[in-house]
Amino acid sequence: MSFTFDKNKTALMIMDYQNAIVDMVPEGSQALLGKAAKALAAARSTGVKVIYVVIGFRPGYPEVSPLNKSFGALRESGRFAPGSPGTEVHPAVAPLPGESIAIKHRVSGFSGSDLDMLLRAGGIDTLVLAGIATSGVVLSTLRQAADMDFRLAVLKDACTDMDPGVHAMLMDKVYPRQAEVMDVDVFVAALSRM
Repeated sequence: MSFTFDKNKTALMIMDYQNAIVDMVPEGSQALLGKAAKALAAARSTGVKVIYVVIGFRPGYPEVSPLNKSFGALRESGRFAPGSPGTEVHPAVAPLPGESIAIKHRVSGFSGSDLDMLLRAGGIDTLVLAGIATSGVVLSTLRQAADMDFRLAVLKDACTDMDPGVHAMLMDKVYPRQAEVMDVDVFVAALSRM
């Protein structure tokens, strides 16, 4: 693999691994969580920065426009209300004290969050993406990060989608145009060589 990582300039992004979202994974959530936990442990042990991206809103959802179809429906459902158990990061991949959490208000990890500031302030130029869903937060964040000139890697088996065909198409045909797509084991092996 020619794609290399500099631990001082790389961040592992754990995106939308919140309880309510993990609960929507049709099958294999334990395997998915295991892969994400393995990537997380490798990043932590080698000093790679870990940043969490979660969806969240203030009481009353003032961030949600009535013009936004999908987020309007989310507001009406009451999901991701402040303090609800569904908003917490799943315990299998929960943040440690001192790890940054960017709270977003739309699909992309950059939308309405301080993610760009956290990355720039930390001298990060390489993002390693793990998230739910492949066609949601991963796609939107990857596209925006590519436009912002970040180097990108996507952990294929630490991402999932409600539609396996969409997941496969994005990983095999779309993402390789802008990112290195790899399995968690390849990422862990690359970190062990740093």
